[in-house]
Amino acid sequence: MQAKKRYLTLFSAGACLILLFCFGGIQVPLSRRGPSRRDDHSLTGYHPGARQKRDANSGVYTGKRCRMDSCFDFSLCARNGFKVYVYPQQKGEKMSESYQNILSSIEGSRFYTPDPGQACLFVLSLDTLDRDQLSPQYVHNLKAKIQSLPLWNGGRNHIIFNLYSGTWPDYTEDLGFDIGLAMLAKASISTENFRPKFDVSIPLFSKDHPRTGGERGYLKHNTIPPFRKYMLVFKGKRYLTGIGSDTRNALYHVHNSDDVVLLTTCKHGKDWQKHKDARCDKDNTEYDKYDYREMLYNSTFCLVPRGRRLGSFRFLEALQAACVPVMLSNGWELPFSEIIDWNTAAVIGDERLLLQIPSTVRSIHQDQILSLRQQTQFLWEAYFNSVEKIVLTTLEIIQDRVLQHTSRSNLMWNSLPGGLFTLPQYSTYLGEFPFYYAKLGIKPYPKFTAIIHVVTPLVSQSQPVMKLLVAVAKSQHCAQVIVLWNCDKPLPAKHRWPPTSVPVIVIEGESKLISSRFLPYDTIPTDAVLSLDEDTVLSTTEVDFAFTVWQSFPDRIVGYPARSHFWDSNKERWGYTSKWTNDYSMVLTGAAIYHKYYHYLYTTYLPASLKTMVDQMSNCEDILMNFLVSSVSKLPPIKVTQKKQYKETMMGQVRWNVYLVKLVNPAPILHSRASRWADPDHFAQRQTCMNKFASWFGTMPLVHSQMRLDPVLFKDQVSILRKKYRDIERL
Repeated sequence: MQAKKRYLTLFSAGACLILLFCFGGIQVPLSRRGPSRRDDHSLTGYHPGARQKRDANSGVYTGKRCRMDSCFDFSLCARNGFKVYVYPQQKGEKMSESYQNILSSIEGSRFYTPDPGQACLFVLSLDTLDRDQLSPQYVHNLKAKIQSLPLWNGGRNHIIFNLYSGTWPDYTEDLGFDIGLAMLAKASISTENFRPKFDVSIPLFSKDHPRTGGERGYLKHNTIPPFRKYMLVFKGKRYLTGIGSDTRNALYHVHNSDDVVLLTTCKHGKDWQKHKDARCDKDNTEYDKYDYREMLYNSTFCLVPRGRRLGSFRFLEALQAACVPVMLSNGWELPFSEIIDWNTAAVIGDERLLLQIPSTVRSIHQDQILSLRQQTQFLWEAYFNSVEKIVLTTLEIIQDRVLQHTSRSNLMWNSLPGGLFTLPQYSTYLGEFPFYYAKLGIKPYPKFTAIIHVVTPLVSQSQPVMKLLVAVAKSQHCAQVIVLWNCDKPLPAKHRWPPTSVPVIVIEGESKLISSRFLPYDTIPTDAVLSLDEDTVLSTTEVDFAFTVWQSFPDRIVGYPARSHFWDSNKERWGYTSKWTNDYSMVLTGAAIYHKYYHYLYTTYLPASLKTMVDQMSNCEDILMNFLVSSVSKLPPIKVTQKKQYKETMMGQVRWNVYLVKLVNPAPILHSRASRWADPDHFAQRQTCMNKFASWFGTMPLVHSQMRLDPVLFKDQVSILRKKYRDIERL
């Protein structure tokens, strides 16, 4: 009986609790962890009245509920794809150098369109980077100026770039104008204000950050063990009062002057002496003893505490220096968090647990430290080392949202060569790219497609192109041969070509332009492409060996004719040389194998200006392809087997080709094909190309190498019968 009463009492209490919960008498706090923490009402202590008050005072909160499906018009992207329009600059409007670099990066990208009718995304020409009212870069009356724009449309399909918001003393995230339905690409944005899959968190970068190119990371070698002189370092300002002062004021508790060196100074601002505390003089003295760069380059971990705002310049500085960032900025939405797995490149700390940081970093195994440092270098070079890469990464993230069916995978973003070079419009299957075979545990398709570039008429069965076609077709790895007919004469009849055991497809070149040899033809069924000039001299054995080598290096160019580049200090420009030396940085595509994906990149990634330059000169397309592949792989090409001559000698043959030369009377003039390579103008053009290409890439991507791969027992004094590629030595 007593048990029955107890059960009835418990049942009644439970029923009452359920009723209270249903009618709002009890609020269950939701976790702040996981994706739900960013939803509008998922934060504990949410008060609609307080939020409405903040909305009224702060433009950044207007459109808080915006997501791509509610505030973005996808129909604008359906007509012409993902195109970006930049408003024309208004007369008299000041613009910072950093914002000019952002706009120039967009205008120089493949996304840019000068026609607003074709645009999917719009970018203001009004400088919105610095919204601190005390800054000289602050643009006044921005609200009225933006509202007057005829294409503004409440901010729909617009993106606003911002580095600094708010001002003393609270440094809020208010931009000072109503952003409406626009997306924010913002530095130092908080997880509370960040709208997932709509805004983009970008890094805080200085005005000196390079527009293009950018320096490489400082991890030159895989140093093992990976420990450096210091375990953990920081050197920066200490704020005595106000927002951002708590963490930096407490750093002295962890500093040990040995392997944990955390230095702060009060000596900043006009009135620092009026506010200095008892520790200031001692801190300032200690601060001046250490060189910041020396600390940065000789530390395993770098502390990145928040400043007045959540973001800090220390973040990018640590990445470049291969100093693993230790983040101490609670509530900061890390840069490009939508695509980057920061757990593989940084240590995410908690400001409230500062005293535990030293023991935490000491507990990290050296293998993991090496992995973290390597990932910092990849991320720095892939997404952060220039304004252009920061901007392009932002645009690619938005494009992936718009074209969800062809968006990149997490692996594409977080492994070499990075999301900017793996274009999902080519394929969404990782096995179609040359970078992921090892990760997927697969190998490239064991055949190649040969593409022979022909520019001279077919007049004799003894021409070099005929011998080359037969030799290539005999290769056990050849799937088919494509003859790219870029000659002004009509296509020869089918019976003129020699009989082969593999299909021979003759394609007429598009507009007879030299860049057409790198078009992504649908008729290429294999992963590998063997690119050949018509007068190349190669035996079947040489082709077989080169392809065997390429199968181990599918992301590189593998071939025979090597060239090099050098810096001419007298002329202060890059030089091109074909001298026979012990190193090289290019393998010419007149006799080389590479992955067919590079045809797609050459066609879609490179700007029309460079390809037009190449086509007008009928020169340098091979150099441009080497620039592209080295820029993607960060590695040199691979030369196989010593071969000083790879072109057919022209003795006893009369072969002529038409080259247009601009004269007073612009009539076509005939030059022999042989004279083109000996022509000093041809060589001078290639010197010019080197510098034009380096200027566009923003750096010199070519990498020198002294490695040459020969067959086993090549030139060894052993029986020829023991050698697999025995015919190579007879050449």
